[in-house]
Amino acid sequence: MRILITNDDGIRAAGLAVLARAAQHLGTVKIVAPDRERSACSHGMTLRDPLRVKPIDWDAITQAAPEAYGMETPSGSIEAYEVNGLPVDCVNVGLTVAWPDGCDLVLSGINHGPNLGFDVTYSGTVGGAMEGAINGVRSIAVSMAVFVDGAPLHFRTAARWLEERLETIATAPWEPLTFLNVNIPAIAYEELRGERVAVMGRRVYEDRLEERSDPWGRPYFWQGGVVAMSAADQPGTDVHAVSEGFVSLTPISLDWTAYALSDALERSMAAAPRHPTPNG
Repeated sequence: MRILITNDDGIRAAGLAVLARAAQHLGTVKIVAPDRERSACSHGMTLRDPLRVKPIDWDAITQAAPEAYGMETPSGSIEAYEVNGLPVDCVNVGLTVAWPDGCDLVLSGINHGPNLGFDVTYSGTVGGAMEGAINGVRSIAVSMAVFVDGAPLHFRTAARWLEERLETIATAPWEPLTFLNVNIPAIAYEELRGERVAVMGRRVYEDRLEERSDPWGRPYFWQGGVVAMSAADQPGTDVHAVSEGFVSLTPISLDWTAYALSDALERSMAAAPRHPTPNG
């Protein structure tokens, strides 16, 4: 299997190395990732600046501190490139430079935080998987669901779960223009309760924008906010599954058409009075 891996936390992020190591059990891995963190870039693409692509010594990255990457020993030699762009750019560079004849699987992650519910619309990790799907490649986004700043990410849990399940989800039934969004709870592996196929939940934030003043008294705004929705109110969703200690698996379609509204909209348009044009 030919595998392309990207992320939005940058090519030196620990989660990327854990995912690469797990994917090596399935085939040949090549990495094309941003040269720095690009979180919350969504499905953004670089159009008005040149993309610079630089080969990277992957062994040097993982051998520097293998335990920091969730493994006792390095993952071995992997062809890797860093790009001064976004995850979407990296996928397109990867399909041009690393896998010019195409690949079988695009993996994006492991993100250093959750991508649940509406957060998928902001996520660069999800954007990478989305671009893979647009290019007709089976794609999977993987994230660690940690909710407290500074809490351990438990990449060893992710490594073990992926070792057991990655082949299954990478070969499960799939349809074009879809991708899989996976969130692994950041808990000890022994505490995992299994997996749940879940629908997309809701992650709504309050106090999104905070006004502050710089040293000269000029106002500026800092964007963030606190999640205002409770997981308990969302049974069957990815948010609820992860809160209960399950890995959530959410198939996502790139067709965002609200089909349930199409007929009603057509009827409304047909029934609306038509005003004569100036020449009619």
